[in-house]
Amino acid sequence: MNRLEPNILLAVSTGVALILLIVTASTFGEPGNMLKYVLSAAICTILFVALNGWLARLMKRPTPQPMINPTSPDTAVWAGLFPLLVMAAAVAPVFASGHDYGLLVIIASVLFGGTVDSAVRANRR
Repeated sequence: MNRLEPNILLAVSTGVALILLIVTASTFGEPGNMLKYVLSAAICTILFVALNGWLARLMKRPTPQPMINPTSPDTAVWAGLFPLLVMAAAVAPVFASGHDYGLLVIIASVLFGGTVDSAVRANRR
């Protein structure tokens, strides 16, 4: 059996946390915003993954690297904060219900896009 890539596991766990955020924001937030949350999450994630490398070249930044590096185990601990932050954001609609959480969904989508981009770059190696 092949070893699972840690960057893929990071992307999956952040994606599950983003789904949890969308569900709690749709359930406890303003009624009727589920489609808006799903579309904004999908669009922001796709645009981040598609444009991250291009913007790095345009701004003459170094090529983005995967978040979790096998030679440095500390990176796994720091990268684990991404799903933790998204899960913490998923708790907000439960305690402060009735608001629009579109901005929170967009922020979590950018974090998820970063982990997906990291997984794609790790697979290219």
